[in-house]
Formats: sequence, C-alpha cells, structure tokens
Amino acid sequence: MTLLALGINHNTAPVSLREKVAFSPDNIEEAFASITAEGIASEVVIVSTCNRTEIYCKIEQGEPERVTQWLVDFHQVKIDELATCTYRHYDTDAVRHLMRVAGGLDSLVLGEPQILGQIKQAFAKAKQLNAVAQTLDKLFQKTFTAAKRVRTETEIGANAVSVAFAAVSLSKHIFDDLSKTRVLLIGAGETIDLVATHLSDQNVCEMMVANRTLSRAEVLGDKFGASTMTLEEIPQHLHNADIVISSTASPLPIIGKGMIESALKLRKQKPIFLVDIAVPRDIEEEVGELGNAYLYTVDDLQGIIEQNKEARQDAAEQAEQIITEETQLFAEWAASLSSVDSIKEYRNAAMAEKELLLERAIAALQNGTDNERVLTELANKLTNKLIHAPTQALVSAGKRNQDDELLLVRRVIGLD
Repeated sequence: MTLLALGINHNTAPVSLREKVAFSPDNIEEAFASITAEGIASEVVIVSTCNRTEIYCKIEQGEPERVTQWLVDFHQVKIDELATCTYRHYDTDAVRHLMRVAGGLDSLVLGEPQILGQIKQAFAKAKQLNAVAQTLDKLFQKTFTAAKRVRTETEIGANAVSVAFAAVSLSKHIFDDLSKTRVLLIGAGETIDLVATHLSDQNVCEMMVANRTLSRAEVLGDKFGASTMTLEEIPQHLHNADIVISSTASPLPIIGKGMIESALKLRKQKPIFLVDIAVPRDIEEEVGELGNAYLYTVDDLQGIIEQNKEARQDAAEQAEQIITEETQLFAEWAASLSSVDSIKEYRNAAMAEKELLLERAIAALQNGTDNERVLTELANKLTNKLIHAPTQALVSAGKRNQDDELLLVRRVIGLD
C-alpha cells in the first residue's frame, strides 16, 4: 500500500493551466466515480481550489502513473503540459504535505485559514461518496488536529490575510480612498464574503453583489447593505462599478471583452479595476488589453503576498515543528497496521489450540478421569504448545551464533 499526493498549484503552474485541471461541483461526483470504478485508487480525496488541484489517494505500489494518466484523461489535457508542473509525494512525505497545506504553510498567502475549510469540505464530499476508508479517514482527522494546533499554538494567523485581503489591498493601491468607490462583487461564496468584509472595513461608497442564484446574493447583500442582481443583469450595472472582484465556480468566463468595452463607453473611459480570483477564470484574459481596464488575476497578487510571508516566518517555523510531530504520530499508527494481521493470526492460533485441549480435557473429565491428572495434562500440553515456537527460535539463533537475533527473541518472550 502507498499513500500518494499528486498535485498542481500556484507555485508550479500558471492559472491558465490550473484552470484546465480544476474540478467543479458539476463534475466532482463523476470524477470520484471514474477513479474508483477503474480501480486506480482504493481511497481518494480530491482538493480543488483556485490555487491548487490535489489528489490524495491510497494506491498499490507502482500505480502512481495511472493516477496521472487518469487526471490527464479526465480533463482531456496533454500529458506534456502537466509533466513539469505536477508534484508527487509518497507516504510520510504525502502526510507532511497535506498537513502543511491544511496549516496554511503551502498557501499563496502564508497562514491563510480558508484552505482548512476547503480541505474539510473536500474530505466530507469524499466520505459522502464512500471514497474514504480507514487510512484516509485517519490521515485527514490527524491533519485537522495538526491544523488546529498550528492555529492555537502559533501566531501564524495573526493579522489574518487571504487572497481576498490581498485583492482589497491591491484596490487600495489603485484608489487612494476606497470610501469613494463603487464595487461589484461577482459570486456569493466564502471568498467573496471575505472580500465584502474587508471592503466594508474600508467604508466603500456602494457594494453590489451578482450571483447565479439571486437568493444567495441577497443573503450577502443583507449582511453588508449591498444591492443584488443575477449574473444576467451584470451588463446593465457594470458601468457603475469602479472595482470588480469576481470569484465563482463558473466553468466559463462571465465577463468578456465586449462587455467591458460597453461599460467603459458609458463611463466615458473612466478606468475600471478588475480582480479575477476564480479558477477557471471569470473574466476573459483579453479584457486586460483594453486601455482603461486594469485586470489582475490570483497570480498577480503574489507581490502583496510576499510581504506577509516575512511577517509570519517565525510562526511558520514553529508550525513546521508541530507538523513534524503529527506526521510522526500518523506514521507510527500506519506502521502499527502492519502488525495487526500478525497479532490476530497469532491470537487465533493460540485460542484454537486452547479450545482443542480444553475440549479434550472436558471429555476426559466426563469419562471419569482423575481431576488432578486432567488439569496437569491440560497445563503441560498447553504450555508445550505455546513455548514450542519461541524455543525453536532460541535454538536456531544459538546454533547460528546470531546474538542480535537471540536478544530480540529473549525480549519478545519476556526474558529480558
């Protein structure tokens, strides 16, 4: 058995490639059905966010290539595209990687807390689809413990930052005073909720929320005093927005170049600032070619994020120590599994011998044999049966002058 973590993230690939292998709510169940039906993995959890797609699975030795090929086939991408952008971690390294990801140590923003919630959702989905058994269940439970320790025992989350925070920070660099700006938020998920929170702290002049489902937009609108609309209504209101920040799970772009051109005309070419933090992208790349449209993606936020890494480095070192401890604890648990079958086999053999000798003893008593003689014979035979194998091991080690083996056997049978 091998644990495998196969992935692609913001450090290894641009957004243009990451969006090709991202899993959406529309195809995630199909993905689980496919990878398990083909016998590629006996257990699997798929984590897919704007910054990473990772597959954690339990496979037979020598099978990692099948997982890579499955990913290529499922998303219909060329294997050459992924060859230099994917990474693989095995067994203990896979455990450490998952714990580092959950602890925010492998995030675009060091220490960002949102990834833990995303991993918990991915794990819950895998369990719902019966793709998790003993090994991955234990792994993810230990991972959640490690992440909790990182949060409570270090200051990795002090002055919490996120991609959402970075997006708002970039907006502040473009506009000196956000209180004079009007903002259109596209999407109504956790990331946009965080963006809205940060914008609210900046007292923006007006917020608008657009979402595929109007009722979800209204929940967010009520929370922040924002007006709401459906995605179809965006063209009618886009010209009113100075800032557009988008994060949805749409498989296709929501805002195209033509839509922005129309908005700019109505704005009399007054600049519009756009931040696309979705993968796949919500805003067509060609929008950035327009003279008064300033488009940024998650990859463009790297500069702001680097500043935060320095402030959190000490806490990150403490977090690494915690993850080392929790990784070791999981490794010890995993190692203990290899002995479980042997223990069961040994106990079953001993119990079978006991039952056989006890059955014979009871029969002898029923036939009138002397009680003391029956008990003595039972004790002697049971003792001889139980010490036979250890005795043979001691004799064999002694004959071959294997002192280390002899000492090991002595410890096993309790002599040392």
